[in-house]
Amino acid sequence: MAHLAVRSAYRNLSDRLNRFPQGAPPSELLYDILDLLFSEEEAEMVSLLPIRPFTVATAARAWKKKQSDAQAILDHLASRGILLDIISESNGETRYVLPPPMAGFFEFSMMRVQNDLDQKLLAELFQQYITVEDDFVKALFTEGETQLGRTFVNEKALPTEPSLEVLDYERATEVIRKASHIGVGICYCRHKAEHRGEACDAPMDICMTFNTVAGSLTRNGIAREIDASECMDLLDLAQEHNLVQFGENVREGVNFICNCCGCCCEAMIAARRFGLLHPVHTTNYLPEVDIKMCTGCGKCAEVCPVEAMGMVSANNPNKPRQKLARLDPEICLGCGVCVRVCPSSALILVPREERFLPPLNGTHKAVVMAIERGKLQNLIFDQGALASHRAMAAILGVVLKLPPVKQAIASRQFKSRYLERLIARYDSG
Repeated sequence: MAHLAVRSAYRNLSDRLNRFPQGAPPSELLYDILDLLFSEEEAEMVSLLPIRPFTVATAARAWKKKQSDAQAILDHLASRGILLDIISESNGETRYVLPPPMAGFFEFSMMRVQNDLDQKLLAELFQQYITVEDDFVKALFTEGETQLGRTFVNEKALPTEPSLEVLDYERATEVIRKASHIGVGICYCRHKAEHRGEACDAPMDICMTFNTVAGSLTRNGIAREIDASECMDLLDLAQEHNLVQFGENVREGVNFICNCCGCCCEAMIAARRFGLLHPVHTTNYLPEVDIKMCTGCGKCAEVCPVEAMGMVSANNPNKPRQKLARLDPEICLGCGVCVRVCPSSALILVPREERFLPPLNGTHKAVVMAIERGKLQNLIFDQGALASHRAMAAILGVVLKLPPVKQAIASRQFKSRYLERLIARYDSG
């Protein structure tokens, strides 16, 4: 019975995780992971927390504890990267939030070396749950049109012609320049691979976080606080190692940029496995091959993390072994890594026919992902959300600006004539 009671706590926590658009399919492996990261009591308490950011008072009510006791528990969880503590710059108020498993507390558990956590065992469990069992990675990267992350273009690979428009949100350098806080930690993916004896030689201390997430992680010693200059140097280092910048899929307030290798990083592995389902949003560019300049050296194919660039026969009767580079545009990320390594300048980035526009910010992304995954009602009826006019205004504000088809889906999920009337009034006005 004791075992069943313990599993019940982790099942409840799993149910809580899956109310958010980025969930984690339940399985015995997930319960084993949660068992390593949470005590039974912590799992039960965290399962009672809202999706949206909340105060100490909210947690105290949910847990039926004194605020001072709730404060101590919340701060302890934040010190381990389970929760994020977000301090308002306007009034200094601290709110807490349980981040999704990914990008969230799964990564945070491996962003530093911890002696109080069996990270080797955790790495094995992550490998089995994410890569072997694979329901999690499918749900994370292939459900819905709006995905967790997007690729940033390698700015040094862009042509210098002023006719090519590159917007600020497409540049990792602009994310760095505009960030209120910057942190760097150990790459979760390569750290996990290192414990399994499979890590490559790409830099490890290079996982970048920004803004409110960086503020919490650096405050709690999970990431190291750095300035914009050092972060720019790390970006250069990542690009020298032909790493792909994979970041949060928003235009404003980007909270993370991973520097991904093709061999260890889960986003790149998912892009190879499920490429035609577009698990990672691409940049707005594609490499174009100049077959007259291509020498067939194959360096572009060697560095492509998703195997979008390959080598084919040049069909030259005088040189039967000659090869040429060929791109599969359906799976290309548009990162520009191949352009940067081409020794003969046979590759150039050109605009895609249709420009991809990420969600504006985290709220916009969460609402759209919830609609696409059938979970909008979880945001609307989140604990305390209906009592907060600001929370409801943020959610409905996004819904009212969506295309009619997604508005209709949102209305069905909300099952509210009130929302239907709001949408009708917005469209007619």
